Amino acid sequence: MICATDVHKAFGEKVVLNGVSADFKPGQVNFIIGRSGSGKSVLTKCLVGLLEVDRGLVTYSGPSGDRDFTAMRPREREAVRHEIGMLFQGGALFDSMTVRENVMFPLTMFANLDPVQMERRVQECLQRVELGDSGQFFPAEISGGMQKRVALARSIVMRPRFLFCDEPNSGLDPQTAIVIDTLIRELTHEYETTTVVVSHDMNSVIEIGEHIHFVHDGDIPWTGDSAAILRAELPALEEFVYASDLMKDVRKKMLGL
Repeated sequence: MICATDVHKAFGEKVVLNGVSADFKPGQVNFIIGRSGSGKSVLTKCLVGLLEVDRGLVTYSGPSGDRDFTAMRPREREAVRHEIGMLFQGGALFDSMTVRENVMFPLTMFANLDPVQMERRVQECLQRVELGDSGQFFPAEISGGMQKRVALARSIVMRPRFLFCDEPNSGLDPQTAIVIDTLIRELTHEYETTTVVVSHDMNSVIEIGEHIHFVHDGDIPWTGDSAAILRAELPALEEFVYASDLMKDVRKKMLGL
């Protein structure tokens, strides 16, 4: 589990987070949603230590209990970061490396495994995202959806306790987006990871959102699951959820209009 407690963050006179508290549950797909500029990206950066909080706590669970991430020195934080997998919005694959080498990279940098063990781990992860026969290709030789699956394989190769996904469906067609959503949900349940997804994609939120935090004006005024969000009676959240024509049609069907 990851817990943010009374987190404050400002840049000069601009207050971005004003006492945010949120729990991100293990074995579940946790979403952070909200309009651009609402504070969700700043909250995410505070969770992983890319930004320092002005006040408040961020804690990560571990075998020996909760760990106060905000109070840790840089070297202490490295141990926690080794338990974190990251799926970046653009994939962030190395163009000069093959698919296999991209997935291998975190192991060569951080894992205490011999070459045979690393090869086995890489192949397991590639097979899990249905790319077991694609290790020899370079990123430019495969589709965008396949690149995102490679990036997902790389994000789980260290078997992380915590997985952060930044707009995982950005730039993907709807059918490929469903594949990525399904993989994120399945991997979260299989490995019991605490998965945090930052997304504007309401299709993903509805399909795989098990624990959703809506960030608005530097606060979290609503938390719930994908079923409850469709019936939430909060004007700012309703405006966000039903912004697209597709979601407006969903609402009409719900209301029998």
